[in-house]
Amino acid sequence: MKEYKVMEVKKRDAEKVMNDMSAQGWEVVSMTYWNYWKICLLIVFSRDV
Repeated sequence: MKEYKVMEVKKRDAEKVMNDMSAQGWEVVSMTYWNYWKICLLIVFSRDV
């Protein structure tokens, strides 16, 4: 079974967030930009439960 987490991050923080989450056993599943009121990066992580 998998567990998923969606995080909204600023572009300048993305690499640090991905490295921190990786150290906790999370893997990046997808990334996309969201542009509605502001531009942000959405990163989806998963890990085995």
